[in-house]
Amino acid sequence: MDALKANLQVLYTAHSRGAVRFRYALIVFDFATILFFVAIAHAPHSAELVLLSRLAGVVIALDFLARWWIAEDRRHFLTRIYTLADVAVIVSLFVDPWLQGDLAFLRVLRGLRLIHSYHLLYDLRHDSAWFRQHEDTVIASINLFVFVMVTSATSLVFFIDTSQSTHPFIDAMYFTVATLTTTGYGDITLQTPGGKVFSICVMVGGVALFVQLAQAVIRPQKVRHKCQSCGLLRHEPDAVHCKHCGTLICIETEGG
Repeated sequence: MDALKANLQVLYTAHSRGAVRFRYALIVFDFATILFFVAIAHAPHSAELVLLSRLAGVVIALDFLARWWIAEDRRHFLTRIYTLADVAVIVSLFVDPWLQGDLAFLRVLRGLRLIHSYHLLYDLRHDSAWFRQHEDTVIASINLFVFVMVTSATSLVFFIDTSQSTHPFIDAMYFTVATLTTTGYGDITLQTPGGKVFSICVMVGGVALFVQLAQAVIRPQKVRHKCQSCGLLRHEPDAVHCKHCGTLICIETEGG
């Protein structure tokens, strides 16, 4: 067991090429499962889809157990937002077939793991100069994407009348985007008190995330590199000295 735990720690935390490739493979799996969950959000629960969902749930559960087992502070690990999201996804995958899709919207929470992982951020910063320069924009885009997917799936399950729509998920996403951008065309609205409260939450949360993305795109791009003297984390891509204390810094660049 100790040998297995040591091997898992290497895969999940080490910076060797094999470990990095393993973590990138997990991210590809995350993207694939998110697309799969969105695609079947309103599909009939056939035996094949249930089987695929269960298989995805098994892989997600094994990944979750492995990360929990090697965590230095397991209690703290269980309080992280993407850990709780994984628990919700796992529960929905194994319980939802008996509830006829009522928990389908929870599966999109899997998207919270796309970026909110310390080791993934380290890998991307180390391997991609483009990511180092656009990290804030990428993270803000992922946050907005996950918000749109979760709120669209939630509105589909609880508020959209699927019997009156030929493309219910498109209508749900259309309502979400129109609401969070405050466009408000009015052709799709939620009339119940719960629907109105949900619309308010979409507007408040969506506008905040949209503004965050706009700020990340418009403001000057900086790279993350910790100054060993004063601890300043953000610097211009071509900086030679720390703007705060003047210490010489060595930021990795592609040259040219």
